[in-house]
Amino acid sequence: MGITSANKTIEPATISCDGTFKVTLALSASPNISSNPTDIVLVLDRSGSMAGTPLANMKAGAKAFIDIIEEATDGIKDGEIGGGSHIGIVSFSTAATMGAPLSTSVSDLKTAVDSMTAGGSTNHSDAFNTAAALFDPTSTNARVIVMFTDGKTTEGGDARPAAAAARAAGIVIYVIGLLGANGIDLDAINDWATDPDSSHVVITPDEEDLEKLFADLAADISKPGATQIVINEQLDDDFAIVDISAPTKGTATKISSTGLQWKMEVLGVTANEGAALTFTVRHTGADSGNKQVNKSITYSDQEGTQITFPDPYVLVSCEEDVVVTESCPEPVSVTTEGCQDADLIDLGDTYLESQGRIVQFNVTVRNVCRGKRVALAIVLTEVDRYGIEHPRGLKTLTLPAHNFPGCRDILVRCVKFVLPEDLDVSSETPQALCNPRNLKVRLIAHHIDSDF
Repeated sequence: MGITSANKTIEPATISCDGTFKVTLALSASPNISSNPTDIVLVLDRSGSMAGTPLANMKAGAKAFIDIIEEATDGIKDGEIGGGSHIGIVSFSTAATMGAPLSTSVSDLKTAVDSMTAGGSTNHSDAFNTAAALFDPTSTNARVIVMFTDGKTTEGGDARPAAAAARAAGIVIYVIGLLGANGIDLDAINDWATDPDSSHVVITPDEEDLEKLFADLAADISKPGATQIVINEQLDDDFAIVDISAPTKGTATKISSTGLQWKMEVLGVTANEGAALTFTVRHTGADSGNKQVNKSITYSDQEGTQITFPDPYVLVSCEEDVVVTESCPEPVSVTTEGCQDADLIDLGDTYLESQGRIVQFNVTVRNVCRGKRVALAIVLTEVDRYGIEHPRGLKTLTLPAHNFPGCRDILVRCVKFVLPEDLDVSSETPQALCNPRNLKVRLIAHHIDSDF
């Protein structure tokens, strides 16, 4: 099967200027179908829009697919799919039907393909559900669905949940799309297919391409895992590589402040296999914005596989919220005389500046029952000279349950509130040093746990 998925992720997706984030590259590959038995269900659209040459070309493509898989499983064309692999046929229009169960008989499979006739609407959801039901849940074979369609869903509702359920069950989904008269819902198709879309989705406007597309996909599914893999990663100039963790397979080398190279001899040649590389990146640019992480990333292997990695962005914020807590003191101008070892200068007076105060409360909660937590709230206000209350804080606490027999009193210590001097409204001369502060405190307490 070769490379079955390629992904690139970043964490976190938002950083500050000079902040760091982690980048993870991931690949998975599967061995040749001859050593990795695979069950494949061809899911073929036979809706009314397929009538005529589209249906004929699709049938030719499906039969070419069957032929290529047959030969790849055991190296000979004897009319039987070998190596423990199977192919099944599902066709769909208004509803889906099983044309052939999972089988090794090339003749039976082609008969099921040839028997299809066009007509009806398009029910992708039923198609996925019917295909998934063909697989034997006790089998250890790899499982693949190849969906072909020429249009949008017109029956059965959104197919995304059915496709997601199939993927969650370990089924790899490929989609071949033909741009029919009513177009294709590309977003939906990309959601159906296994990631990355670039290697699991192909769309063509030309029905004459169908036979080649089916043949190419069969070749991709049946080819071996990848060998002599080289990945070259080049970051955008706004970023620099800080650290490279050891990859789970192969070796990774930093080749510049913005570039690295990851090499693997083999991946997925003898069994399904994944590999990942994580490295740390720092923002070194000067401005904010949604930044593209990569300048480029290239992949090559001995098999000539074409791989496209996702192209993530990171949101960089270089602006800082500045809070001026108090004004800076005005400087005093001082002149010293020349050629003197010491000067005596009178700087005049300076005054103490209050930084406010901290109020600390203790409170006893009476008659707390055994095994019940208590929610406690303390509301603090300050009263100005007109009797108007101004909010100064709210704290809510959870008091843990006690296990003593019966009810008991619970002392809560050290509940602190900060009273900045610039909020002083208690006196006629606000913010004067050592003013008394007139406060009111309200308490709310109740059991959290109840038998109700």
